[in-house]
Amino acid sequence: MVAVSRRGSGRSDVTDIKGDATQPETLAAAFEVVPDAVVVTVGGISGTDRNRTQVTRAVLDQLPAGARPRIMVQSSVGAGDSMKFLPRLMRPMVSLTLGKALADHNDQEALVTASGLPWTIVRPGQLTDKPAGDRAVAKLEPGDFVAVISRADLARLMVDLLEDPAAEGNAYALGTTG
Repeated sequence: MVAVSRRGSGRSDVTDIKGDATQPETLAAAFEVVPDAVVVTVGGISGTDRNRTQVTRAVLDQLPAGARPRIMVQSSVGAGDSMKFLPRLMRPMVSLTLGKALADHNDQEALVTASGLPWTIVRPGQLTDKPAGDRAVAKLEPGDFVAVISRADLARLMVDLLEDPAAEGNAYALGTTG
């Protein structure tokens, strides 16, 4: 496994590449071995309101010739058609306060779905540092759902979905059951 980040992962069980994921030389090092899957989990940074889109575009552009990895991107509840997972009264506030971030997520998602590669999109709600629990869910349709999830549960669900061939071509809202 290879991890690319600005600060490094600090894990001894991965090939750790420190660098800017929009730079071709950083991605060339990451893609020395053709990947089976690529997971993009990137946040916003100061100085740009399109960091997610820029990183995703760079990753897609720098994939080795002929590579067809499964692409998974971490987006956000509220992006794409997922506003339906939020309580009706919260939707205008989320649109107003997270408008630029959601626009970046929407552009990122559009790049992935138009890439011609197998893809899965995960849209977690609010992230917490709580330990993993037994109420985390990945939903395709609204139902018993709270848009809050621990980072530990997010990671577990991402691995589960990445390993599930039926998750290909789907965008999931990730949260917990009430």
